[in-house]
Amino acid sequence: MLTLERPKIPLVSPPRRPHAVVIGSGFGGLAAAVRLGARGYRVTVLEKLDAPGGRAYVHKQDGFIFDAGPTIITAPFLFEELWSLCGRNMADHIDLRPMDPFYRIRFHDGQSFDYNGDVEAMRAEVAKFNPGDVEGYMRFMRMSEEIYRVGFERLGDQPFSTVMDMARIATDIIRLHGYRSVYGLVSSFMRDERLRTIFSFHPLLIGGNPFGATAIYCLIAFLEKAHGVHFAMGGTGKLVEGLVKLIDDQCGAVRCNAQVESITVKDGAACGVRLSSGEEIRADIVVSNADSAWTYRHLLPESARKRWTNRKVERARYSMGLFVWYFGVNRKYDDVLHHTIMMGPRYRELLHDIFDKKILAEDFSLYLHRPTATDPSLAPEGCDTFYVLSPVPNLEGGQDWSVEGEPYRKSIERLLESTLLPGLSEAIVTSRITTPQDFHDNLNAYRGAGFGLEPVLTQSAWFRPHNLSEDVRNLYLVGAGTHPGAGLPGVLSSARVLDKVAPDASVFV
Repeated sequence: MLTLERPKIPLVSPPRRPHAVVIGSGFGGLAAAVRLGARGYRVTVLEKLDAPGGRAYVHKQDGFIFDAGPTIITAPFLFEELWSLCGRNMADHIDLRPMDPFYRIRFHDGQSFDYNGDVEAMRAEVAKFNPGDVEGYMRFMRMSEEIYRVGFERLGDQPFSTVMDMARIATDIIRLHGYRSVYGLVSSFMRDERLRTIFSFHPLLIGGNPFGATAIYCLIAFLEKAHGVHFAMGGTGKLVEGLVKLIDDQCGAVRCNAQVESITVKDGAACGVRLSSGEEIRADIVVSNADSAWTYRHLLPESARKRWTNRKVERARYSMGLFVWYFGVNRKYDDVLHHTIMMGPRYRELLHDIFDKKILAEDFSLYLHRPTATDPSLAPEGCDTFYVLSPVPNLEGGQDWSVEGEPYRKSIERLLESTLLPGLSEAIVTSRITTPQDFHDNLNAYRGAGFGLEPVLTQSAWFRPHNLSEDVRNLYLVGAGTHPGAGLPGVLSSARVLDKVAPDASVFV
């Protein structure tokens, strides 16, 4: 019987996918992972905590759901772009709801200003405080748009890897008054001190002092007007879950409980990481979404650094700390909006205490978040979920939060109970706090700063740690501590910069 032998087919190994390791699963790291995956990399995201998100971690406690960090979604197109890179429509997975008003600003005397993107409504709100400032408000918004067109649309996702990159925008910085503070520029358009406060507080959303942050951040006013302020149903954590799913679908991986102890450097190039467990992971490129100061000070050996030496890191200026109290109540406060900003009796003086003197003042300004105003599912039926944030000194102030934490929380409780939340003390059924010490211990935030480097002109663009590391080849930085800065639009844009500075995967094949 004749038998035919099958021809032997040579086994061909699939092409090697270069490996990218991303340190940290905050929004900057997750966005970077999606973008690298779309460019052909096999991506591993390493997260110290037991769940992804970083500052956007989610606390679930006694039936209540608390977003730990970001609660205001602006520039949603930056998220939509990530889903598009994976051939998906974000709206099929994420339900974003526009806020109207964006937030209510409440002054110590009870006066309030409802801030939104409608020009006529805003003119009317301005007129309530000072009719003579309406035209100044309109001129300010035109200036804000001009700054936005340059500072965000043209430069927000451009790398500043050389001093010439900075030199090329010097004329724009001068023309757009970037050498002035946000408060200084706003004051040139409006006379009423309350309106100056309303239109200058935005840098606090990204860790800046309105009296020191470069006026380039006046672009935030137009950014909000142009793209709105949104909330993700189910909480910001739903965006984290969605991005993790995109990475999984790209055959990437997000590993939790995986703390990076050091970045491995060989011949001046990053070639992997070492975990606290001792495990070593090789990589063709390393992307750090960890705090930039922490990356240079603690993850890289000093011998590998020429620019970001220990001395330079330690002498830099850092953003304020954050005290956050999460609490659930067994009743509804239906007259409290989704977002409320409560201004204390002092503005300039309080910020001077926080940023310069670094003392814990007896008074405070607060951001009060009531997500159940939009999404009741975040609390048990008939209950409300709250989050209140107070800017405080970072750890350079020397406060012992194990001692100061509870008295400070109690002071906030008393203020809320006497103003917006009557009966609060008897209604609380669950509670937890986060302090600058927690930012340091849990999030590896250098000096417990809530937003990394302070956004002053001399720590912006080229002066900030570069997206393409100046010191180590094949190392890239994303997140709040690099260009363009903190806030969701900033950290998502930092991942966009990778498309311009990180090589395509084909280079390594």
